[in-house]
Amino acid sequence: MFLYWIICYIVGTFLTAWWVGKWKKTDLRTLRSGNLGARNAGAVLGRSAFLVTFLGDAFKGVFVICIGFYFQFSYEYIAIGGLFVILGHLFPFWLKFKGGKGIATFIGVALTYNTLLFGIFALLFLLLILILRSATLSMIVAFFAYACICLLYPAFQDAWPLSIAIFIILIRHRFDMIESWNERWWKKTI
Repeated sequence: MFLYWIICYIVGTFLTAWWVGKWKKTDLRTLRSGNLGARNAGAVLGRSAFLVTFLGDAFKGVFVICIGFYFQFSYEYIAIGGLFVILGHLFPFWLKFKGGKGIATFIGVALTYNTLLFGIFALLFLLLILILRSATLSMIVAFFAYACICLLYPAFQDAWPLSIAIFIILIRHRFDMIESWNERWWKKTI
């Protein structure tokens, strides 16, 4: 089991944005947010870079969860593997532990781990974006709901490690959340 989790972390450290940046002769760590994720890749290099980075980072999550199912590990061990691939993405050892923010990798993990739970998450996000008109705020609420469902509903309690991943992802997004909240507040008061 420990070998599986180590492999999950190592797979997570494959930062698609870093490789896309190398291909385009651009160090994304020095531009805009400095983040090695799809959002920064797209902002600096365009839509195709966003799409390639998003799919590459999501595929990491899909890959490690499929490995866990292939070897018939328990759902809880597979969810821990999902946590480790996300940790690898967030904190890659070979880049001084400065990686992406984990959204695409989480989506790959969540979609493959439990399609029903992911569907609830995605539907809630889409409904919230219509109401709140803010992707960042909608993401926060949807992530919080996903974590609560994992912790409170017996049918999904094997996914508890993904709640830890959500907590860490939200910490990594804290400045985006504050900025989004301030933008919405100022628009209402002006």
